[in-house]
Amino acid sequence: MKIVHVLGTRPNFVKMAPLIAALSRRMPESDQLIVHTGQHYDRLMSEIFFEQLGVPAPDFMLEVGSGSHAQQTARVMERLEPLLVENRPDLVVVPGDVNSTVAAALTAVKLDIPVAHLEAGLRSYDRTMPEEINRIVTDQISDILWVHSEEALRNLELEGIPAERAHFVGNTMIDSLVALQDRFRPLEQCRQYGLEPGSYLLVTLHRPALVDGPLLFEAVAALNRVSTMMPVLFPVHPRTRARLAGNAELSGNLHLVEPAGYLEFLSLESDAGAVLTDSGGIQEETSYLGVPCFTLRGNTERPVTIELGTNVLLGLDPARINEIPTIIAGKDPSAPPPEPPPLWDGQAADRIAGQLAESV
Repeated sequence: MKIVHVLGTRPNFVKMAPLIAALSRRMPESDQLIVHTGQHYDRLMSEIFFEQLGVPAPDFMLEVGSGSHAQQTARVMERLEPLLVENRPDLVVVPGDVNSTVAAALTAVKLDIPVAHLEAGLRSYDRTMPEEINRIVTDQISDILWVHSEEALRNLELEGIPAERAHFVGNTMIDSLVALQDRFRPLEQCRQYGLEPGSYLLVTLHRPALVDGPLLFEAVAALNRVSTMMPVLFPVHPRTRARLAGNAELSGNLHLVEPAGYLEFLSLESDAGAVLTDSGGIQEETSYLGVPCFTLRGNTERPVTIELGTNVLLGLDPARINEIPTIIAGKDPSAPPPEPPPLWDGQAADRIAGQLAESV
C-alpha cells in the first residue's frame, strides 16, 4: 500500500508522527511518502520537530510559503498534483484544518485518489474562521474520517456523512505527548527566572486576530497586572516581539522568551500553574496533563475540554485575563485532575494502523 502524507505546519507533524511510526510497525511493506507543503516553515524549528518526534525527513518539499488563503491553497494544489500523478498512491492522509489540508484533499479527490482526514469532525460553528471552512470541506470530500471525540462523531452525523466513513480512534496528538512524557525536564527559562513548578502562567498566542492588532497590547497590559500575582512566561515569536519593542511596557515579572521546541514546550506546559492560549491543540494537551487552561477566543472547536472542566473560554476580551489568578486560587489543589476523554490513551495511531492493515 502506498500512502502519501501531506503536512503543512508543525502541529501537523505532532499529529502525524505517531501514525507514521505505527504504520511502519503494523504495515512494514507499505510505502509511505511525506510531503511538506512549507505553509509554515522555519528550518531550525522544523528540524527540531523532526528530531524530537522521530519523523523521517520529508520526501518532497513544495515550498509554498506564506500568502493569502487563496494563494496558499492554489500553490499547494498546483505543486501537489504532478507529484500525485507520478506516484499514484492508494491513499492520501491529511491532518488538521490548515490550508494545506483542504488543498491536498481537493487535489487527491479530483484525481480519484482516496483521502483520509485525521482529526475530522471538529466544529467551532464560526464560519469567519478560515480553519472552519477547511474542516467542513475536507470532511465532506474525504473517504475515511478519523475522529478523536464523541462530539466530533456527532457533528459528522448531523452533517449527513455516512457512519461507515467515520471512525472514533482517539487523539494522536496525545499519542505524541504520552510518548515523550518521560523526557520532560525543568528548563533553563525556569531556572533563570526562579520559577517553581506550578507557580507560573505560561502564555502562547499566535492567531493574527490577537498578535497583529491592538488586542496584543491590551493582552500585554492585562498580563502585566497578572504578573504582580504570579510570574508570567511568554515564549514569543520574533514578529510579535518586534511589535512589542518600544510599544509596550513590560513588568519585571513578565518574561518574554524565545520560542521553544516541541519537547521543551511540553515540559513548560506540564510544570505551569496555568496556560493562556489561543491554540486548539494546547487546549487538548493541558486537558490531558490536568493543567488549567484559559483560551482567549470567542469559541472553540474542542468543547470536550470545556465539558471536562480543564479549559475556560475567556472570549476575545483581554481584560478577562485579569480573572486568571482568582480562578486558580479558587481551585482545590488537593482535588485530583479529571480523567482524560475516552480513547485519549496514547493508542490512537495503533488503532488507525490496525484498521488500515485489515483493509488491505
